[in-house]
Amino acid sequence: MKKSLIFAMAMALGVTASAYAANPFSDVPAGHWAYDSIEKLAAAGVIDGYGDGTFGGDKLMTRYEMAQIVARAMANGANVDKLAAEFADELDALGVRVANLEKKADAVKIAGEIRANYASLSGDREAWAALRTRLWFKGQVNDDWTYVGMVQNIQDFKTETGDETLDFQRAYMEGRLGGVDVQAGRIDTTDITGGNIYDIRFDGVKLTYGKEIKVIGRAGKATNAFEHGLVHGGDTYSVEAVAGLGKAGDIHGGWWKFKGLNNGADLPDDNIWTAGLNLNVAKDLELTADYLKSNRNDIFGADQDDDGYVFGLNYKGASANKVGSYGLHAKYYHLGAPVVIAHTMNGEHELDGGFKGYSLMGYYTVAKNMVLGVEWYDLEAIDADTDVSTLWTQLVLSF
Repeated sequence: MKKSLIFAMAMALGVTASAYAANPFSDVPAGHWAYDSIEKLAAAGVIDGYGDGTFGGDKLMTRYEMAQIVARAMANGANVDKLAAEFADELDALGVRVANLEKKADAVKIAGEIRANYASLSGDREAWAALRTRLWFKGQVNDDWTYVGMVQNIQDFKTETGDETLDFQRAYMEGRLGGVDVQAGRIDTTDITGGNIYDIRFDGVKLTYGKEIKVIGRAGKATNAFEHGLVHGGDTYSVEAVAGLGKAGDIHGGWWKFKGLNNGADLPDDNIWTAGLNLNVAKDLELTADYLKSNRNDIFGADQDDDGYVFGLNYKGASANKVGSYGLHAKYYHLGAPVVIAHTMNGEHELDGGFKGYSLMGYYTVAKNMVLGVEWYDLEAIDADTDVSTLWTQLVLSF
């Protein structure tokens, strides 16, 4: 059986002999009839012989050994039809085991993103550049549940040597219980306004229910995000809802509660309410508007704006898999400090009492899975005579 198996595997993989082939196993001489096929299959990782460095060509194969070889051959691009025709009876008997090996090999999928960015800031603020690498791991636990993890590395080039961080930033299960979509663990969370309140990691549970009217609930702990002199890491709860308006867009609203937001001070809870809409006002043109309101109007005893609003225009959008696609975006912000917990923007916005101003952004797909972005932020403090502008450029590669 092993002789026919070797030839069938070689034909299925489309391999040919190498003029510079090395002897892969001590018991397979260079003049052996199967030498070329064995050498190529070993180089491709389809066969690996025995622990003593021999091929064992005269030994009978166990079903488990054959299942391993077939699975490896398929993973290397073998023609399944040829294998099935040659070993119809054996594969029929081993069908479950081979299928399980194939499924296991594809159970974990890896995707990645690399972002190179440079930021130039006004005044005496230091410009900086960084390289961020993210790897996502997605494993199928069963038909209903999936595990998702993400590792992030940032190389900050502010100094000559560069500062580097490596974090395991996402780790959660996702699946469905009845009619509810569930995520549990360290989740990537963005609020319903598009990140004006909170756009960072969140340790807890997220439940999503509905289609035309979607309701989203969360419970857990906020990450240790740093904004406006505060370290946020307390208990967090939220309920948000989105009602679709068909092709016209949607209306949405929500409530967030942050507890234990402090850096050594005893501060009250921060309750934030939101209401907003997204409207398609013309072809490829979207208008967004959001209002935010907090129950707090002070941080460390200073009266501040307890609300905020954001207006935006979005024209088209850059798609990583469509070369030449592009997107143009503009926003105006007026956000008091109590409604900003961990903002999503790349522009410098750590200003007294919150910030107001505008941003302009453009993105263009220069090649498949390569998107170039340029962002401009012109912001000033609400409660002080301070302003800052940021020119942010980035190139994002996804794979």
